[in-house]
Amino acid sequence: MVPTFLAIVTIAFFLMRIAPGGPFDGDRRLPPEVEANLRAAYQLDQPLVNQYVSYLGRIARGDLGPSFKQKDFSVNELIAAGLPVSLTVGGIALAVSLIAGVALGTTAGLFRGTSRDHAVIGLSALGLALPSFVVAPLLVWLFALTLDWLPAGGFGSPAHYVMPCMALSFPFIAAIARLTRGSVVDTLAMAHVRTARSKGLPGSRIVLRHVLPNALLPVVSFVGPAGAALLAGSVVIEELFALPGIGRYFVQAALNRDYTLVMGAVIVYAALILLLNLLVDLCYPWLDPRLRVRE
Repeated sequence: MVPTFLAIVTIAFFLMRIAPGGPFDGDRRLPPEVEANLRAAYQLDQPLVNQYVSYLGRIARGDLGPSFKQKDFSVNELIAAGLPVSLTVGGIALAVSLIAGVALGTTAGLFRGTSRDHAVIGLSALGLALPSFVVAPLLVWLFALTLDWLPAGGFGSPAHYVMPCMALSFPFIAAIARLTRGSVVDTLAMAHVRTARSKGLPGSRIVLRHVLPNALLPVVSFVGPAGAALLAGSVVIEELFALPGIGRYFVQAALNRDYTLVMGAVIVYAALILLLNLLVDLCYPWLDPRLRVRE
């Protein structure tokens, strides 16, 4: 995790510096002496390598620096304000995707070839074909403009989270359902499941004790990339629904060339993604004891 995190920080740092434009560019160019003073105040007049080493030192102390555009706030303060919103939206969307996707996929696998199976396959194909930024306007049109059940955007009540989480989770429900269905079908054909059936064990016990632990291994493998995609997708969703999360700060900072705020968002996203992948790896031995290493 450490070298991967360092590589992400390094690549993002130098990409921001070589991108066209700068944090002090605007419609009206600043006088040269004013721009020189600003660059000196933010240490942008130093060699790039010195800036990089200094930035790594600040990160090691937990200091993400000041925001270039929002001068009344530091990056730490902006991240602390937006992180709970992003984690709430991403966490709810991931939980909904796992619960609904596993339930639909398991049902389709257990009733293979029936109308239930065909319905789940059709919904999965539809969900994979519609990305979240297409689903979001459709949900706004239906639930906000037509039915007037939910607010179209903003922040302040639990109702404001419903449509963003639905839009973000819809494609992942489809992907997890399809993955679970295929895994359940393969697991049902294994020898230990046939043995359990021949012993007369109840169907619910066979599913919970013998089918799902093996069938969920591919799903757990998918959770890591899915969590990363959910975090990346929340950037667009937060902007569409005007949620004050990290994603919205990230978009605004990228447009304004706010170096420190962009870097702060990249660091938080990278840390969350790496941590989620670590948790996925730790879940493997719990689901399949054969993967545990013993002396």
